Parts: sequence; C-alpha cells; structure tokens
Amino acid sequence: MVGALIGEAFISASIQVICDRIASPEFIDLFRHKKLDQPLLMKLKRTLLTLNAVLDDAEEKQIEKPAVREWLEDLKHAVFDAEDLLDEINYEALRCKLEGEAQTADKFTNKVWNFLPTSRNKFYQSMNVKIQELLRKLEDFVQLKGALGLTEVVGRKVSQRTPTTSLVHEPFVYGRDEVKENLSKVLFSDDASKEYVSVITIVGMGGVGKTTLARMLYNDDKVKGHFTFQAWACVSEDYDAIRVTKTLLESVTSKPSDKTDLNLLQVELREQLRGKKFLFVLDDLWNEKYSDWNCLQTPFTSGARGSKVIVTTRNKNVASFMQNVPTQPLEPLSHEDCWSLLAKHAFGNQHLGVTLREK
Repeated sequence: MVGALIGEAFISASIQVICDRIASPEFIDLFRHKKLDQPLLMKLKRTLLTLNAVLDDAEEKQIEKPAVREWLEDLKHAVFDAEDLLDEINYEALRCKLEGEAQTADKFTNKVWNFLPTSRNKFYQSMNVKIQELLRKLEDFVQLKGALGLTEVVGRKVSQRTPTTSLVHEPFVYGRDEVKENLSKVLFSDDASKEYVSVITIVGMGGVGKTTLARMLYNDDKVKGHFTFQAWACVSEDYDAIRVTKTLLESVTSKPSDKTDLNLLQVELREQLRGKKFLFVLDDLWNEKYSDWNCLQTPFTSGARGSKVIVTTRNKNVASFMQNVPTQPLEPLSHEDCWSLLAKHAFGNQHLGVTLREK
C-alpha cells in the first residue's frame, strides 16, 4: 500500500509541475505570439486541477474499489503524457527565447515574433491538435470520477501547500552566498528606493529555494538588529488579506488579536508601524491583482524609511507590479552545489560530493 500512496503523491506533484509550467511567462509568450490556442491551454490547466482535487479521495477508496485503482493507474499515464507534451512545448519556448524571438521590450516583441520561420508552422498546428487530444482524454477521467463516487475532500484546497514558517530547517545552504550577500546590502540600504518601504521580490520556479533564501535573510543576526519589527506571513494561493494582515499585526504586537475586520486590523497595524523600521516576509505570493496588493500594503507606508518587504513568488507577473528595487531571479543550483547537497543529505558529508562526481 505504501507504493500506491507514493504513486498518488507523484501524480499530484506532476500536476503541480505542469500547472506551474503553463503559468510561466515563457509559455504565455509562446502561445500569445504564435497565435496558439491559449484558452485551450487554460482549460487543460483547469481540468488537471479538477482531477487533482479528488486524488485524496481516490487514494482512500482504491483499497476497496479496484475500478478506482485502475482509474488512478490510467490517470498516472495520462499525466505523464501531459508532462511529455509540455516538455516538448517548453523546449520550443526556450528555443525561441535563445534565438532572440522573445524580446523583453514590448515595442520590439511583436515585430520579432512576426518574422517566425514558416517551417515551424506545422509544429505549432500539431501542438494545438495534441493539446486537444490530451484534453479530451483528461475530460474522460473527469466524467468517470462522478461514476466512481470520487469527490473533493472537505476542508482541502486544490494544490494546497504546507504553510511555511520563518524557522530555519537547514543548517547548511549551498550556492546562495552571493545572492544572500547582494540582498543583504539592499536590506541595510535606506535609499534603495524613493519610497519609505522597499519591496524585494525573489522569483523562481517551485523548489528552487526562494523560501530558504528568505529564511536566511530573515534570521541573520545583523538583519535582526537592523529592524525594530520583523514578521513572516505565508500567503500561498489561498489569498486572504484579513489573515495575512492579522498575522503581521500579531507578530508586531506579540499578542493575539480578536479583530476580524480588515479596516480595524489595518488601522492598528499602521499605528504600530508608525515611525518604526520593519522587515516583513510575504512568502509564496500568487495573487496577480494589483488592487489587492495595493490594499494589503497600505499600512506599511507609515513605517520608517529603510523598511523592507521581501516577497517570494513563482510568478514574474506578481513581481512586476510591486517591485521598487530590482527583482532577484533565483536560478537552480549548479551541478557542483547539487552534488554537495546530495552528499550532505545522503552521507552527512558534503566533501563526498566531489568523490561521487568523479566516479
């Protein structure tokens, strides 16, 4: 049964990777400028999330229902097919980027995309067809889930993540010293922005170490001595301004708050921050609505110059509308750092990484 449980975890993880990739700027640019069927891609994402929502229920029912187990097994292969297809599209997106077909300046972008090689037209047409075929296959699974009695588990959110905290879990962190040093300079600078509060965004794919880097900065002794207040809030996909504001307020005051009204919470937080230098971390932010961000950060403006907010996100669109200092993109670790990390976890000795790499 342990193997089955692991299998379902793999399905859910694969779906999350696919959905993250669909939401990536590279994918969005490719579909927009190649005039591919972007609504079809979004429908594919919604269908995958619908299936992901019943995986917990399916995992429990597969023991007594062989049909559910067969449904899960078939779904696993379909999801792997989806991964293969998106890998193919991702390769094309990266190819276009490397060839300079996706320029960052908007005034050049459309002109460049218009000069696409006609030899690739068949490839793009086939991509639309393959996505349609995959979607039809996944929709069959959606239809079957009702017949099998599969439902979303009450109290569970689709793609729910474990909330993060500010506590450091890893005594050793590899490959981030230079990035940490650069961001530390920004944290200690009082003129990094014309605004009183500077927002630092750490952007990168899931699992690349954004939260770990934020923890390193947050728990640095010099950083602690530089700010009057520090607070950590895990935002995640289930964005709730009241919950986030209340978390920040309770961290600042070191006592629980019985307020449930956003206005009252923000008024008190604004007064607590008035004239004080603070560091807030908003971890795993997904919300792309500028109006929501503008509302959330309103109390921050009463803080002293030099106050900082660190935001970690997978979405470059989130970073674009809130930054007032340069965004810090976080790339995957180098091969050498990966070996060191693997050796540390597997054998308790990072120096073994060199030996393993040479074998």
